[in-house]
Amino acid sequence: MNRLIVGLFALATVALAAPLDNTTPIPILRQAQDGPNPDGSYSWSYETGNGIQAQEQGYVENPGTDAEGMSVQGGYSYTGEDGVPIQITYIANKDGFQPQGAHIPTPPPIPAEILQALEYIAAHPEENDIDAPKQPYN
Repeated sequence: MNRLIVGLFALATVALAAPLDNTTPIPILRQAQDGPNPDGSYSWSYETGNGIQAQEQGYVENPGTDAEGMSVQGGYSYTGEDGVPIQITYIANKDGFQPQGAHIPTPPPIPAEILQALEYIAAHPEENDIDAPKQPYN
């Protein structure tokens, strides 16, 4: 019995000590960078040996004003574990991060009844005024 336990521990030790082959470095095939420049603009891009590609460009919008802020556009692509190519493009600015891609889920359409109710509400703002004096029911 002791020999069996010692044998199982030895087998487990050998299995755990076996090197994993997922530590192979992935080469960078292409890489470019410009900036940051004095005006705040920049750009970068890269491509790796396993098919990952990414790029981004940015600049300062409305410099020197109260509305000053960064505006960025870019994208990236890779192949998913299921073999399906994934491609994302994006814009990031005062309106937030706005990604686009074929695989990004989209919300279901708004039901016709809800759209009709919203149109009615927009067409009758006087009925939505909570500060208006209420008319008594007759």
